[in-house]
Order: sequence, then structure tokens, then C-alpha cells
Amino acid sequence: MRTDPPPGLLAAVRAYERALGTDDLDALDRLFAPGPQTLRGDAGGLLVGHDEIAAFRGARGGAPERRLVEVHVRTADDDHALVVAVTELLRGGRGQQTQLWERTAEGWVVAAAHVHAPAPAFDPRVWRVLGDPLVTGSADGPLARRTVAVKDLYAVAGQRVGVGNPTWLDGADVEPAHAPAVARLLTAGADVRGIARTDELAYSLAGTNTHTGAPPNPRAPGRVPGGSSSGSAAAVALGQADVGLGTDTGGSVRVPASYQGLYGVRTTHGAVPTTGVVPLAPSFDTVGWLTRDADLLAAVGDVLLPPDLAAGTWSPRLLVSPDLLALAQDDVAARVGAFAAAAGATASDAWRTVDVDAWAEVFRVRQAWEAWRAHGAWVRAHPGALGSDVAGRFAVASRVDDATGGAAGERRDAIRAQVLDLLGDDVLVVPAAASVAPRPVPAELEAVRAATLRLTCVAGLGGLPAVVLPTRHEAGSTSHAPEGGALPEPGRRAPFPVGACLLAAPGRDRALLALARELAARL
Repeated sequence: MRTDPPPGLLAAVRAYERALGTDDLDALDRLFAPGPQTLRGDAGGLLVGHDEIAAFRGARGGAPERRLVEVHVRTADDDHALVVAVTELLRGGRGQQTQLWERTAEGWVVAAAHVHAPAPAFDPRVWRVLGDPLVTGSADGPLARRTVAVKDLYAVAGQRVGVGNPTWLDGADVEPAHAPAVARLLTAGADVRGIARTDELAYSLAGTNTHTGAPPNPRAPGRVPGGSSSGSAAAVALGQADVGLGTDTGGSVRVPASYQGLYGVRTTHGAVPTTGVVPLAPSFDTVGWLTRDADLLAAVGDVLLPPDLAAGTWSPRLLVSPDLLALAQDDVAARVGAFAAAAGATASDAWRTVDVDAWAEVFRVRQAWEAWRAHGAWVRAHPGALGSDVAGRFAVASRVDDATGGAAGERRDAIRAQVLDLLGDDVLVVPAAASVAPRPVPAELEAVRAATLRLTCVAGLGGLPAVVLPTRHEAGSTSHAPEGGALPEPGRRAPFPVGACLLAAPGRDRALLALARELAARL
């Protein structure tokens, strides 16, 4: 292999650096090979295909300023060469990029690239405050040495609550005491690693934030992490915390769990106190958490859930509704359906008569009415403080009058009775979200949110506990390493995560967590 560069290669490398420095997306698109085989990887994950790479570049808002300090070339032939470049970031630190260049009829283009950048001291997209730890738990206990990322809605003594909004944070007082959920985790030995980012006032399912950006999704690079417990979920998925303490009103634990391949639980409404938690819609708000395995998910439940929510001798039937499956995109429905079949679920047509669009509308209206009652005065007093997406939801909420909100509450109560009658003592398996993690395209995110709420509103309207488990990648394979350590099929891309959600009657939290542990070990 030669070290002399083929003609024109270094000029292409210089053109790439200029385009990167000026965020010239058209030039960068031309300098990356077209087609579905082009690769770009970094610590956030691997992007496969020119379109995925272009979408990532278009959403990130430019790369950090840098200068080249070393360039090494290894030439395979006149049309292919490996370029390794060492860079210095103007903000400090060194990085490295490795690129496979190939000559085409249009000139030199990058066929594959790997970028290594110096890690920040902490990622401000994930964390608002980070400690080592921020708050130390008891010396011993069932969660000793476990770390927790606390969603920025919970009171942490000595800290302010920011709710994902800098204007709110500026006016917040220092909290004198921990929220009960935080205090229980600390008493059980867990350390609070830090305060994690959230979507503004928790009024979103995407995980994006106008002020701080979207936390990375390591299982679906370039796509949204899911919200509003987005920072807590990303901290767990990135290995920066063991437990992500979040809240779930309309799916804010279930959706990020599904998008990032995590285990997550939304508790029975009222089972864990929401004292010390900034509300969104109090009649739907619940405490929830995320982990990387089912055992820890249940162990946190042993700490946070009241003792009277015992597992008992419950031996439920598992059911799956083809009609509810059909609310998800085909690939999601297929994988959740395969999970349900492997778990031994029986198909049921009992939910066929449910008007999910009407249910979702009742949830949306009642949630909006409660959100405006909770925060409307602050929103009016701080015009322009919210990002456009959340501001738009509050603008709609401001037009829901008391009569309409009250009527939605009465309809919610009737739906809750219907949900409990349909569910009985069974466990229903449904998709945790209607799609895999979407790209951060505002015009698409609202449609994805509306589709997902048709599924997630069932638990909210019924006050139900819900547990999310990652599904199999495909029939006959698992989410774990292949047997015997066999290599994946070369060139085959790992699918984006999909979560299966288990729903049960109120008060079945501990039993549902035990069932999730059994299924996680068996499937």
C-alpha cells in the first residue's frame, strides 16, 4: 500500500474541510458517495446511506470549528485511498477522522467515514446539572452504588427546578427538600448523578428542546430520543446513569423507552406521590423510570411502590388486539405482534368496538385544559419564552374553556370504566409507540405524536400501570448477542428499537414488573 496520494485526492480533502467549516450542505452532499452503502460513524452511532447522513448534517447545525494538524494517506490503488486526519478543535481537544475515499466519474467522494471527537466534560443536551455524584445516597440499601438521572421536574434539595426552560429556571427558588420519589431512592442507597433535561414543561413526546437541543439517541443515531423524559432516558441508554427517573402523562416514559431500546414503567395513577414534581396534567401525571434491564426496573419498583401493591398469586392471560396493533406502522406492529406470540398472548377482538380517535381526543382536550390551568398564567406572563412547538400546544390549550374541559373529564371517567371492564384481570400487549424514532423534522413530529397518542392514551385514561420491554429484532433472534458470539451478517443494519407495552389493571404494578422480568429472561 502506497503513501503517495493519487491525483486530486488532497484537493478533495481540502474541499471537504472548507465545506465542513462553512456548513455548506450542498458541497458536503456532493463529497459523500451517493446511494445506500455510504457509511458515517461516531460515538453517537452509525449512519448508513447517503440520505441518512445528509439528514443528520442538516439537523445538527454545523460542526465544531477545527483545524487539520496531520493528514496521512494510504493508497490502495489509483481510485481508492484511506485518509486519516488529526484535528484540533478551536474549543480545545483533539479529534481524528478516518475516511475511505473513492474516485468516481464526478471526482473523489467519501465512501465511509469514522469521526472521533474529544468527549465534553458533560453533554448539556443530556444534563442540566451533573455531579460526582450530585447527591449521595445512603451508605447501604437495595440500590447502593446505583446512579440516577432525575428529570428536571423533580425537586432536589439545594437545586432549582428548570422544567426545560431557561426563563422558568431564572425565576425558580432553590428547593428546600427532595421530592418523595427522589428521597426514597436516596434512602435506598442510590446516588443522584445529576438533573437531566426534559422537554419544556413536559408537554411533548419527541425529546427535542428549542433551548438545549435533543439528547442523542445512541440506538437510533440522527433520530429523536423520545420525550419528555428525554434526558433521563438518554443518560441511561448512554451508560451515564443506571436509572432514569421520569414522569409519564401521555407516554413520556413509554415513548423514549421504545425509541431507545430501554425498559420503562409508568405506574398506576397515584401509586407513587407526585409531590415535589412540577405538574402538567395532574389527573394523568404519574411517576415512572427507565433502566437497561428488567431486574433493576423491578428493584426500583420495590423501593418506590407502596407495599400493598403486591404481586400476589396473579396468573394473568396475555392478550393482543389486532385492531390496536394496526394503529402502529407495519414494521412496529409486526415486531410487537411477534413479541406477543412468543410471550403466549392470545388474539382478542374485544377492543374492536373502541373508537380510539375519540378516546385520544378526550385525552388531548382534558390534558390541554389541565395544562392551561397549571401553567397558563405563567405562559401569558412570559410571551416568547417557549419554543414554537410547546407554545403552539399552550395556545390551543388556552382556548379550551371550563365547560369543555369539564365535559372531557366526565367522558374520561366513562372511558376509564370501559377500559377496566375490557381489561379485567388480563394483560394487554400493545405497541409502546406508533413508530420507530422519527427524524427531527418538525412537520413530521406532530403527526407522529398524534399517532402515538392513540395508543398511549389508553393507560392515561384508565389510570393503568404500563411496562415497556424491548422487542426482538426479528422472528427467531433476540436483542442479546448472537449465540456463540457469531458475527452479524455483514452489511446488515441493526433495526431501530421497538417497545412492547404491557397494560394491566390499576394496582398491578409489582405483578406487572415481575411478569416483565419473567418475559425478559424467557424471550
